[in-house]
Amino acid sequence: MSESMAPILTPEMHTKLTRPLLQSSVSAGFPSPAENHIESVLDLNRHLIKHPVATFYVRVQGDSMIDAGIHEGDLLVVEQQPNANVGDIVVAIVNNEFTVKELAREKSGFVLKPANKAYPVLRPKGGFEIFGVMAGLVRRTR
Repeated sequence: MSESMAPILTPEMHTKLTRPLLQSSVSAGFPSPAENHIESVLDLNRHLIKHPVATFYVRVQGDSMIDAGIHEGDLLVVEQQPNANVGDIVVAIVNNEFTVKELAREKSGFVLKPANKAYPVLRPKGGFEIFGVMAGLVRRTR
């Protein structure tokens, strides 16, 4: 029922990956004139990771969150914390397995809601534990 996830990886914060950050944003509507101005450099570690000692990467397996834009093979940036808000995408522990779902609330209590109609809402009788909250997503497109 739940999709297990790959091993949890810790970020290496002693390295830097800086790339040029363009001053202009990229239009997702009508094209805008190209500007060749570099504003600064961007360190992806600093951009993605706000709490290094409590942040982990985990690779997604399965398609239960596809409608939330989370695809198989994506790396989730997860901030470990025991609590989350309704609507947060969480990594939860259900029956000793990790799963990624949206935290939702029903009359009976908290549930784990997939973002794919092919999967049921998880209402584990033994409950579940929040491992952390998704803080970012890394995807290679090619």
